[in-house]
Amino acid sequence: KLRLENLAERAMNELGLELDPLVEEFGPHMLVPDAEAEAAAEAAADRDGAAAAPAAQENTRTGRFEPAAHPTGRPYARAEQEKRLARANRDLARLGKVNPLALEEHAALEERHRFLAEQLADLKQSRADLMRIVEDVDQRVQEVFTQAYADTAREFAIVFDRLFPGGEGRLVLTDPDDMLTTGIDIEARPAGKKVKRLSLLSGGERSLAAVALLVAIFRARPSPFYVMDEVEAALDDTNLGRLLDIFTELRASSQLIIITHQKRTMEIADALYGITMRDGVTQAVSQRLSSAAQ
Repeated sequence: KLRLENLAERAMNELGLELDPLVEEFGPHMLVPDAEAEAAAEAAADRDGAAAAPAAQENTRTGRFEPAAHPTGRPYARAEQEKRLARANRDLARLGKVNPLALEEHAALEERHRFLAEQLADLKQSRADLMRIVEDVDQRVQEVFTQAYADTAREFAIVFDRLFPGGEGRLVLTDPDDMLTTGIDIEARPAGKKVKRLSLLSGGERSLAAVALLVAIFRARPSPFYVMDEVEAALDDTNLGRLLDIFTELRASSQLIIITHQKRTMEIADALYGITMRDGVTQAVSQRLSSAAQ
């Protein structure tokens, strides 16, 4: 009796129904709804465009649910319903606890996802813009380098012929198909020699070939002034005279600052600047030769 009272109290608290109406409407004598059959009927009704018939209807006069005209169900079997209850409890346990803040968390995550998606789109657009800029810069660099190489190669052949009378020198690209990564080799063949590699030339010849390349760059892309540090140190008198003739030509359009120990180089200078020691004190000495000559 105590258990029956507890069940009646629980039914009133959870369902709002007294025991007698609950037993009358949902007792063992009522057919158990067949969920699979109801789902199939609803699917068929959706396909046919009609509403599925409910298994039970509420009586507006009594306020109780009564079986529909064509109920879908099967007789109550306690063991079968206990299995259904156990299976439903397991499914409910797998679902876990209900999170009342799920909608708010979903809205926050959705806002975060939208923000990150916008940032990602901006990054992709910025990357595309940068790649276009890189392509434009590469194209411009390739054009400038190609023109500068052509001018320098032309001037190198002229200067080399002046520094090495009867010789042959030229610039060669290591990878002509890729002007952005190609290297430049120097082929130098002085008169009376068959070798072209710089490593097979003497020290003076290598030095003079390097100076020829510098001068070719100066002539291809002129500058207001040039600074050279003992570029003629390894040259003999004959080769030095040829180089000084070229320096004289360059001096007509640019200023040359040459660090040297060669007396002949100093003789063609307009001004000399040196360091000397007098009475143990280091001093800078300057002398303008053109004024002295007057």
